Amino acid sequence: MNYELTHLRTLESEAIHVIREVAAEREHPVLLFSGGKDSIVLLLLAHKAFWPASIPFPVMHVDTGHNFPEVIEFRDRRVDELGVELVVASVQESIDHGRVVEETGPRASRNRLQTVTLLDAIAEHGFDAAFGGARRDEERARAKERVMSFRDEHGQWDPKAQRPELWNLYNGRIRRGEHVRVFPLSNWTELDVWRYIAVEQLEVPSIYFAHARQVFRRDGMLYAVSPYVELIDGEQPFEASVRYRTVGDMSCTGAVESSARTLDTVVAEIAATRITERGETRADDRVSEAAMEDRKREGYF
Repeated sequence: MNYELTHLRTLESEAIHVIREVAAEREHPVLLFSGGKDSIVLLLLAHKAFWPASIPFPVMHVDTGHNFPEVIEFRDRRVDELGVELVVASVQESIDHGRVVEETGPRASRNRLQTVTLLDAIAEHGFDAAFGGARRDEERARAKERVMSFRDEHGQWDPKAQRPELWNLYNGRIRRGEHVRVFPLSNWTELDVWRYIAVEQLEVPSIYFAHARQVFRRDGMLYAVSPYVELIDGEQPFEASVRYRTVGDMSCTGAVESSARTLDTVVAEIAATRITERGETRADDRVSEAAMEDRKREGYF
């Protein structure tokens, strides 16, 4: 009998080990769940980690209010299926309470405003660890980050002050007021995530598959026509067959032209691409060469 684990099962085992370690070390963890593909996989791994018991911590979504409605519907349904507590941290409430100031103009986005909302929610609920679905292959700043990423009392990250993680040993100790971000999918790739979704036959929001949508072209990307984005002179909406590689705020998340309508064809499409998902579809990463790292230093996911 062959007891050798496949590549995907090895990644699964590692992620479950990380989740269990953090649950044992920290008192009040939370899992960040947006309804996107990575957090869908992360939620299933948490479910497997503690089965047949229920997931022993809540899930939280930092809601910009400008999300794709298909994703919000899926988020609520998935949480109900698993019977876990959902905490919604609202960017709109942060705006209403004067914690952040909303941007204006055709390139306005609430994406950066999520940082304050997230840190406020972590402080309000006393969370000392937050699981996230970030992967090292997404972006260069995330490639610098450890599986356990420690944040100071202000929620900030110092890339030069990270702890070693030798032989899969993790030190989860924190001081009062600090917390740790935990990334069990760090060693996964986008293709790994999709292959795992296919193997597990996981449901994902419909926007991940090719569909007809009204879009417009800006800065080489296709954006959905929505009430949250103001068109610039010369931009003309048109219908195209598109799908999304990543889920985020509608104001900064682009689609890709595609005919992939099944898990198998999506996996084949991802296997053939040579452009990262964030590089192809996220406007917020194009602000500067160090846009993601700057946001992470401030407390971003």
